Amino acid sequence: MAHQPSTSAAGASPASPGSPSAYVVPPQAELVAAPDSGLPEDEDNESLADSDSALGDDAASSTNSITSSILEYRTIQGRTYHSEKHNSKYFTPNDEQQLQSQDITHHYLTLLLGDKLFLAPIPDDVERVLDIGTGSGIWAIDFADQYPNAEVIGTDLSPTQPLWVPPNVKFELDDCTQPWTWAENTFDFVHARYLFGAIGDWDELFRQAYKVTKPGGWVQSCEADVVMLSDDGTIPADSSTELFWNMLYRSAGEKLGVSFQPMLDNVQVRAFEAAGFEDIQSHDYKFPVGGWPQDKTLQEVGQYVQLTMLNDVEGYTLFLWNTVMGENAPGYQEFLAYLRRDLKNKKIHSYMKCRYVFGRKPKTASA
Repeated sequence: MAHQPSTSAAGASPASPGSPSAYVVPPQAELVAAPDSGLPEDEDNESLADSDSALGDDAASSTNSITSSILEYRTIQGRTYHSEKHNSKYFTPNDEQQLQSQDITHHYLTLLLGDKLFLAPIPDDVERVLDIGTGSGIWAIDFADQYPNAEVIGTDLSPTQPLWVPPNVKFELDDCTQPWTWAENTFDFVHARYLFGAIGDWDELFRQAYKVTKPGGWVQSCEADVVMLSDDGTIPADSSTELFWNMLYRSAGEKLGVSFQPMLDNVQVRAFEAAGFEDIQSHDYKFPVGGWPQDKTLQEVGQYVQLTMLNDVEGYTLFLWNTVMGENAPGYQEFLAYLRRDLKNKKIHSYMKCRYVFGRKPKTASA
């Protein structure tokens, strides 16, 4: 049976043709393994490393007026993380290596959606857009290119976005876990993606998003459960994938007080409903790790997922290892080496999952 994104219209009344709640998202292709090609297990499609034009070689400060105190990054074993001026302690670095992985992640998620930046049925004349947790800024930049008449604001904990951007996009330093400073009814579209590991109170996050969205405007959230799974039992129980990667992402949430498995915890739909959104839809996707799928698009998606992880598997695990196992606990480098081997092994048919949820603020809402 083919895997399809699961869809719900939580809290919505029956839809008439052409209404937002009747909006249909195309199904995902079936995620099945291609026949064994006989290639070596560590075939890792290295040619992809040079083929992604989105890599952020020009990542720089988003403004020349950033004070030196904001740039006092934390350093953990040679990797930089955002400034301690913020209350949040996000688990990935903010350096160039991680920014490249963020750009590759943007690319595979765009491919996963059929070359789309979002699923919400926003109007073509959208005017003001907010991108929460913009990271390298690539989503905001691509959106601004596609909608040149829209004003796009991207926010993040670190000023790591490029200096040369479209004239209709700007970046601001902001912590989305703190009270938002924008006025009520400001934005037509609020976009948030991959905030897992950063949010302690999802209900409050989407209450804030609801407040700043204009009546009739849309909010979209994309989150992932990055514990690696397989439908055919090809992840060995004693593998580094299970004992290292999956262990860290299952254990870190309790230590840090944030969710690393937002799909399992069902935080998105519940928070959208609590905030008061209507016409809510939820769509689940599987995305493979590696080029093992039979479907050509999913094969390409998987190759880029593999690439983003191989590019910076340390960045995705170093902070979590120190948090779960203790700083400088032995065994980290050995687990890293074995995980890289697992990631290149085409006999392991692993995948992760992500969920897109979007909803509309009622046109009659006042805040």
